[in-house]
Amino acid sequence: MDSTMQHTPLLISSLLRFGTTVFAEQKVITWTGEGARELTYAEVGQRAAQLAHALRKLGIDGDQRVGTFMWNNAEHLITYLAVPSMGAVLHALNIRLFPPQIVYVATHADDRIVIVDNTLAKPFSGLLAHLPGVQHVIVNGSIDDETRAALEAPEHVVAVHDWDALLEGEPTAYDWPEDLDENSASSMCYTSGTTGNPKGVAYSHRSNYLHAVTAALALGAKQGDRLLVVVPLFHANAWGFPYLAMAVGASLIMPDRFLQAAPLAAMIEREKVTFGAGVPTIWNDLLSYLETNPADLSTCRGLVVGGAAAPPAMMKAFQEEHGITIIHAWGMTEMSPIGTVAIPPTTVEPGSDEYWRYAAAQGRLVVGVEGRLVGPDDSIAPWDGESVGELEVRGPWITRSYYANGRESDVDRMEMESKFHDGWLRTGDVGTLSEDAFLVLTDRAKDVIKSGGEWISSVDLENAIMAHPDVREASVVGVPDDRWGERPLASVVLRAGSPTTVEDVREWLAGRLPKWMLPERWAVIDEVPKTSVGKFDKKVLRKRYAEGELEVQTLA
Repeated sequence: MDSTMQHTPLLISSLLRFGTTVFAEQKVITWTGEGARELTYAEVGQRAAQLAHALRKLGIDGDQRVGTFMWNNAEHLITYLAVPSMGAVLHALNIRLFPPQIVYVATHADDRIVIVDNTLAKPFSGLLAHLPGVQHVIVNGSIDDETRAALEAPEHVVAVHDWDALLEGEPTAYDWPEDLDENSASSMCYTSGTTGNPKGVAYSHRSNYLHAVTAALALGAKQGDRLLVVVPLFHANAWGFPYLAMAVGASLIMPDRFLQAAPLAAMIEREKVTFGAGVPTIWNDLLSYLETNPADLSTCRGLVVGGAAAPPAMMKAFQEEHGITIIHAWGMTEMSPIGTVAIPPTTVEPGSDEYWRYAAAQGRLVVGVEGRLVGPDDSIAPWDGESVGELEVRGPWITRSYYANGRESDVDRMEMESKFHDGWLRTGDVGTLSEDAFLVLTDRAKDVIKSGGEWISSVDLENAIMAHPDVREASVVGVPDDRWGERPLASVVLRAGSPTTVEDVREWLAGRLPKWMLPERWAVIDEVPKTSVGKFDKKVLRKRYAEGELEVQTLA
């Protein structure tokens, strides 16, 4: 029997039209350091049209890639909406990658135009000599003569444009194409390249649309919310926030380059933020700041954490001291990215041990995402909360392959292919699934510490150490051991002025963990090294240890 339903393609332009008309009064608010500047969604729609007209005149007439090298601000949101809506492909460049990696991804994606914030224009100019495919650079904001000269150096052969001047006089309406294939690419992100070269994921209009609607449902975003988007728009599809805001009619608070605890506290208080999104290091810094700098955060009901696991101690402190619920969400760039959200079942008593077990998990699989646990022999482990395996996932917003242009090395090609198994994405995460679909990750497959006949979860050990009140951060890696093959090395950041020593921390742990899990090797460091997206960079700690750069204490 044939369906009687209409078929309209799921396009970014549909979200753009809906959000900027139905919720025309909602706003995007960009922090300036001295206050904020505002645009209504109606104005966002008009400027998106102007940008599309301008890009057409610069030669964007198909699915060419338009890159961004920007902070979170109104102009970045406008680009997020306009570029895919006109049929081109948005490529948000990760500004925190090493320069060779930025050059690699911009070249691999074949970026033709790059929109750059003025505060990033000088460092970007140093990359242009290595980006012969870039034909135009659009600068958002004023730049000095020295920066302009660096961008316009003769060897670059690029045209440099001012954002405001480029858009001025362009029509404020655009006939967004409705005949685009919903399965065609709308945007792309690259992984952070922790192994090999960064790998590109090309999201479709359909996948972004479905992900945005599901993410809004799973996170509880709603009309009138004021969402503080600290997660960079260049990281993992911005967790879907630019698009879900259009779908539900929530205003967006954009921090631009002001990502320190003091301005974030001011944003929450002044802009009456109701919900936020960012990596745990951001919220941990905010929590520490609030200890000596009180702020009114009473409007904020929750902060979602992704990119890395949030320490349970931090989660409890926010809830008990500030009435803010920290919500775990887990996913990957390859998953658009949300796959699970940790909202405890309503049958669980808030504040109980069972409640915190659910809240500290990675979360329940969201509708649309299927998961399975695969053992080392390819057997499928049951959902019983105990059986461990590598998580594999599939669903309508999960990639089935990485973007390839035919110029990849054999090593990169083999690594890209190894990530897929019978139509499922291999996540590289090891953990369990409960009967009610709650995921608990015990480690990355490459980070599990194999000590004698036991496996030690570096994540569990880190969380246990960071529960100590005088430990700000802790990272655990496995290091060679003559007797056990591998043992944990704990690198900790102690609170400033604290008399606590690593001996004190280990003694404190002794009453909470089995003896065989307790690290013998400890190092006190100023800061845990982090990747470009805020995750603990364990490969740096392993290298420092191997090269004798860490001052390690061995405790009996």
